Amino acid sequence: MSRIIVLAALLISCFATLSAADDLLDAGRAMSIDIMLENAIRRGLISGGVVTVGNRHGQLYSTAQGRLYPDPTAPLLTERTLFDTASLTKVLATAPAVMKLLEQGRITLLDPLSRWFPEFEGTDREEITILNLLTHTSGLDDVEITIDDPLRGLIEKAMLQNNGTLPGNRFRYADINFILLGELVKRVSTLTLDKYCTEYIFAPSGMAETTFLPQPGFNLIAPTTSLNNSLKAGVVQDMNARRLGGVAGHAGLFSTASDLNRFATMILGLGTYNGVQVFKERVITQMTSPYFSNKGRVIRGLGWDINSPFSSPRGSYFSDMSFGHTGYSGSSIWIDPEQDLYVILLTVRLDYTNVRQFNQLRSDISSLAVSVFSTPRIAVEISSDMKIP
Repeated sequence: MSRIIVLAALLISCFATLSAADDLLDAGRAMSIDIMLENAIRRGLISGGVVTVGNRHGQLYSTAQGRLYPDPTAPLLTERTLFDTASLTKVLATAPAVMKLLEQGRITLLDPLSRWFPEFEGTDREEITILNLLTHTSGLDDVEITIDDPLRGLIEKAMLQNNGTLPGNRFRYADINFILLGELVKRVSTLTLDKYCTEYIFAPSGMAETTFLPQPGFNLIAPTTSLNNSLKAGVVQDMNARRLGGVAGHAGLFSTASDLNRFATMILGLGTYNGVQVFKERVITQMTSPYFSNKGRVIRGLGWDINSPFSSPRGSYFSDMSFGHTGYSGSSIWIDPEQDLYVILLTVRLDYTNVRQFNQLRSDISSLAVSVFSTPRIAVEISSDMKIP
């Protein structure tokens, strides 16, 4: 506890004497976030993690703690370690790909599902729109995908669903929405999701290390926990994504902290990265604008989370304009255009049972990062209500 008190005092004093104590401030930054990661490693939540913080001009701060495996001889994590981003695939690949198709005039958000999936014609689900899929308001429930002809099996199960929920009625987070969107990208563009994203999103954004189906030796690849609790690297953790061949709209994307910095910088740059216009400004604004559901209790963007039961990386100090997403493997990203700040967390998650503590870690890292890299006023607040286990 004394270490935490010293940490809080250090942060406050750093801000009080900012012009004369840049070195001390840097030490406080490193110590505070490192302590959180070290504690999570000590408690067995993770074997290591990478945190980066930046703004529209690029990275401001980065730290990497721990190793690829819970073994003292395992390689150390770095910004170049390749992680299974899990559901970050939805906002790093699929939603941007759909928005690019929208920008190109090839689809509209109000296109009924049956326009691109004639299999749904004549069913209760034919009026689901692309907007419903992007905001998880389609009313569809997740299904287990079969090994044989997985996509056809998923569509058939979706067509037969009769859960009493009409499209647009309420928010219900489900991977099936983005699996269908990933297939939509292919049907509209004639390119598979991975090839479309590489050409129109990753390459223009300088994200050379971001990929589906990573090749062995591509980089040090962080492992994920499989069903028998063994750690396996280079294969997407999500079983449905595996059955879809490793390229799916809901999961399957691998990336590094370095590349995610570039992506977040592009988003804060309103679609432009390093002088290259990846998206038009209006498309970024539309993708991250709020859509309300569940009587206003849930706020989502197009793919992005804004305020919902899944918003732990929002922490205490990001603004109401901020947005982000989490990944089951232990990843998260949160971006705030109002404060011109983003926080990225990538971890080798070991304990999936203690969801509360892991969400607290996400929240605390965001809260502390905003307190340090945004307004000095927040540094005083954090000394009284920050929870550092």
